[in-house]
Amino acid sequence: MMKKTLTLVVAMLTGLATTTMAETPESKETQDTKKKASIELPAWMRNIKISGFAMLQYQGQDKEGAHENSFNLRLARVAIDGNYTKFAFKLQFQANGNTSTLGASPRLVDLWAEWQPLKAINVKAGQFKRPFTFENPMNPINQGFMNYGQVVTKLAGFNDRTGEHASNGRDIGIQIQGDLFPNANGRPILHYQAGVFNGEGINRKDANNKKDLIGGLWVMPVKGMRIGVFGWTGYRDITYTYNVDYLQHADMHPVLYSSAPATMEVVKTVKKNRYALSFEYAFDDWTIRSEYIHSQGYGANEAAGDKADGFYALCIAPIIKNKLHVKARYDLYRDRKEWSSSKTFYEIGADYMFNKNIQLNVEYARVNDRTLASPNYNLVDVELDFRF
Repeated sequence: MMKKTLTLVVAMLTGLATTTMAETPESKETQDTKKKASIELPAWMRNIKISGFAMLQYQGQDKEGAHENSFNLRLARVAIDGNYTKFAFKLQFQANGNTSTLGASPRLVDLWAEWQPLKAINVKAGQFKRPFTFENPMNPINQGFMNYGQVVTKLAGFNDRTGEHASNGRDIGIQIQGDLFPNANGRPILHYQAGVFNGEGINRKDANNKKDLIGGLWVMPVKGMRIGVFGWTGYRDITYTYNVDYLQHADMHPVLYSSAPATMEVVKTVKKNRYALSFEYAFDDWTIRSEYIHSQGYGANEAAGDKADGFYALCIAPIIKNKLHVKARYDLYRDRKEWSSSKTFYEIGADYMFNKNIQLNVEYARVNDRTLASPNYNLVDVELDFRF
């Protein structure tokens, strides 16, 4: 019996060894095949990231004489970011639901390169966000509401008061920026930025050979807090249209007015001076932010005068940290720096993050627009945002 048992054990061990030896070459071959199937990216491509986001929107309002509600493709962006030793670059495209105009058609919004030798000094050149206000450089999703504050859109180059084509707060130029005076934990206390720009917005060469100078400075006394001041000075060529009075002027300028059109266009170079005072405290998933902007310089509508200003204050509070938030914003803009020209949004809302890539936003606003015969109306905005 013992002899039969030993014989059986030896046979099993021999079979196992034979099987293992037979499988070993196949296993190695399989591994080699897997290695050949994987693609080894060049080192330079490992530092490139492709990302993007999209925003789907429903909005309705009951403004007197202009009731409307509509689904809308607010915008979609695709970006390519790269980072190499002491250098970074970005290329970003945007498309909107409406492609009928330059401001809303598929277009290049960012194209820049930045030299980053030190934290205290970085030099950026190309097309990018103007260094003006805290809110302007923010991603539309991270900004937190249905749109940037009115004063930011009107006085930072989105749908600017000067009539500049929609430029998402961007321009072409060069700037220097950096962080200074790190504390014991390495957190900088002061940030500065200053740049020279064409003053024409995105994808445009300079029209008058005069440049815009824009800069900002802010202190960070405690973690998450920024207190800043910004300045902007420059020029812009604006075309004004005037009506021609034939009867009044025909005797004074018979040649000119005998064949003159009913209107006459005159190009004027308009001075532009702006400043902003900004505050933000972002901590433990809370955000409190407020900015005031003042502008001196005639806009696209010369009759509106040469001064405008605006102010917003907002709070975003977590109900479930990094998941569910409630929010409120007071948003005022005065196109003539007079209360008769004011438009104010009183907003409340909430957002819910299904995960880090998908977010639902719901807002209600009571609007008071003193330029209208019936100034008060209601507005509802619902957005689904996703990142990739």
